[in-house]
Amino acid sequence: MTTRAQEDIGPAELLRRRVAGDPSRPLVTYYDDGPGERVELSARTFDNWVSKTANFLVDGLGAEPGTRAVLALPPHWQSAVWLMACWSAGLVAEPVDPETVRTRIGADAAEPLGASGPYILAAAEEVLDEVIADTGAEEIVGLSLHALGGPLGRCPAGVVDYAAEVRAYGDRFAAGPEVTPAAPALSVTKATLSGSDLVAAAHAAVAKWDLDARDRVLVDMSFATLDGLLAGLLAPLASGASVIIQRNFDKAALDRRVTLEHVTAVAGLPGWNDASGSLHRLS
Repeated sequence: MTTRAQEDIGPAELLRRRVAGDPSRPLVTYYDDGPGERVELSARTFDNWVSKTANFLVDGLGAEPGTRAVLALPPHWQSAVWLMACWSAGLVAEPVDPETVRTRIGADAAEPLGASGPYILAAAEEVLDEVIADTGAEEIVGLSLHALGGPLGRCPAGVVDYAAEVRAYGDRFAAGPEVTPAAPALSVTKATLSGSDLVAAAHAAVAKWDLDARDRVLVDMSFATLDGLLAGLLAPLASGASVIIQRNFDKAALDRRVTLEHVTAVAGLPGWNDASGSLHRLS
């Protein structure tokens, strides 16, 4: 059961506690079966990226608490970093599935990605040519989504290259007193949730799925839904578990990955469970 104390913290506090309690154990492992990439980040390394990104948002882009950030990003370790950086700095994150970008932004930019503007737009390199037309974005940041954080292959005019900029920022971030768990933190599926709402939902998912620090959760779900965020980031963070995020899933690699990564639960994998957010426990 979620306690009142748990409800009164935001996601950034969950990460701080994880770093304080178990900094070196893997928090996020990422696979892209297209190019055959694998990246593993400890809680400390993940936190460093979050801090750099939060500093980049605040000091580099002038973001303030309450600023909206539309994230047109696929499931990826950098997407998880951006979500947590937004919540650390008090921004309202609005994740959008990149696969829908081309249908929502036409040549006349008739339908901006965000529910309301203006906003900072962080977009995967694969959709940069489309999002240039987004009239709601006051800043556009391009992410190469290179496994090791490399720069964009091509940076269009008017786009900030995340990888080229973020490394210059400090790996410690201190939020101001105006960043509170009660403030809006996420806009998803026509609902707005506060930081404390997200933590409460994370603890409820932990209890429902019976997760603990021994678990390794393999997830193939979009971050553009609350269920995807819970399975792919928040519930593992709240429980002390590790999460394995995968993209361009190769079914032939599944059995070996489950064994190699000591997977104890899966979410969003066809044939194992549906994409509704329910985890299927393997042990």
